[in-house]
Parts: sequence; structure tokens; C-alpha cells
Amino acid sequence: MKIDTKPTIYWSLLNHKHWNIYLAATEKGLCYVGSQNMPKDELIAWTDKRFPGSLVIEDQEKLKPYAKELIEYFEGERTSFAISFDYHRTDFQMAVWNALSEIPFGETRVYSEIAQAINKPAAVRAVGAAIGANPVLITIPCHRVVGKNGKLTGYRGGLEMKTMLLELENQR
Repeated sequence: MKIDTKPTIYWSLLNHKHWNIYLAATEKGLCYVGSQNMPKDELIAWTDKRFPGSLVIEDQEKLKPYAKELIEYFEGERTSFAISFDYHRTDFQMAVWNALSEIPFGETRVYSEIAQAINKPAAVRAVGAAIGANPVLITIPCHRVVGKNGKLTGYRGGLEMKTMLLELENQR
């Protein structure tokens, strides 16, 4: 008899200066970084879709290590993340997210460069979809991907958040 064990999802609101972002993690690691200034409904909708039936509990203590690294990033003390993650993804998504993680701090790439980086040059649209599915904004730096003409393109957190992150990285 198989026992269905659903992970418990722990969440908290990271509130630092003008940043207001919901975070969520399982026992394995960070699984969600929300959009700037979005209501808790965004987090709840995401957990309902990705972890149906899981218990969702507010726990600032469990989220402290993740919040600490994000605050260090916001303060200019961190350019990459050493925290653990709990991804629920396809192999293709993971390849894209790994390529995003290789984009140096303060630099940008275009979608076709990410497709080239994963040896799927014709998969530009699929790359865009995988980037859009990134559940851990900032920590997997999908904000560093721009349109072919260098203009900002869609971002789950909104273009205002993307602009804020790129400006934050370019100030250093």
C-alpha cells in the first residue's frame, strides 16, 4: 500500500525596505518566491496548483535562511544564492533554469542565447515558457533575460519588478 505523503509548505512575507515578497519552502528547500507587492492569493494559487492537498503554514523561522540571502542580495552583499531549493520541474525547465543561473550578475541575455546555451537553438519559444514557469524569482535570475532588441519583455513579477532588479544589479 502506497502512502501519499504531501510536503508541508511553509511560507512567510519578506518585508525589507520597499520589497514585499511572499516566500515558501518545503523541508527540502525554497520552492517559491513571489512577485513584488502581490497579495498572498498569488502564493495560495501557486501552492494549490503545484502542491494540491498540502498543508500550508506560516512559519517565519523556517523561512529565515532564505529571507536572509534575499536581503543580502537587496543590500548588495550577495550576487548568487547558496540556499537549498525544492524544484518541481521538467528536465527541460531545469536545463533552462541552470542556464539562467549562469548569466553573470549585472548582465543580461536574450532568449535565443539561452536556447543556444542548452543546445536547443530552435526552442526559443519553449525557453520563454520555461522561464515563465520559474517559481523562484530572483534566486534563479530570469529577470536577466531581455528581448532580442534589448527591451524588457514579460516577467512573472511584472516589468516594474524586473526593472528594479536590473537597476539594483547595475548599481554595483
